[in-house]
Amino acid sequence: MPVTQPDRKVVLGLGNILNSDEGMGVHALHAVEAHLGTRVPGVEFLDGGVLGLNLLMVVEECSHLLVLDAIDGRRPPGAVIELARDDIPLYTGVKMSQHQVTFQEVLGLANMRGKLPPHLHLIGAQPADLSIGTELSATVAAAVPEIVARAAQVLQNWELVAG
Repeated sequence: MPVTQPDRKVVLGLGNILNSDEGMGVHALHAVEAHLGTRVPGVEFLDGGVLGLNLLMVVEECSHLLVLDAIDGRRPPGAVIELARDDIPLYTGVKMSQHQVTFQEVLGLANMRGKLPPHLHLIGAQPADLSIGTELSATVAAAVPEIVARAAQVLQNWELVAG
């Protein structure tokens, strides 16, 4: 039986939309999809929420994966952070419980299994407010247009954006 190469092209928004800036990836996902409209045929826009390990199958089926997420990069609130495939840390350290699987560890597991997408990119923003609330802080909301522009550029560089 021949081995098929992964071929899904996915923009994945991550985060909990009930914790203000923690939901930035999901909010940005909707903004990118609205901005690009139908110019990205064959690209899926997926709300990954906080599904953690349940996203492993999606990751391993991708040839191209653009992840949008709130990122704690120890930067000023609202700072846009962009990491290419080899710059993304794949392990976050010791957990108090095995149920606390982060998306970085999902990527690490896919890497250990030899199934990390060849085209992988992460764009996000340093959160300003992680309190309970469904809206982004003004600081992070102001960063969303830059995230949208950078996401569109990544998709264009991957030649996934139609003219």
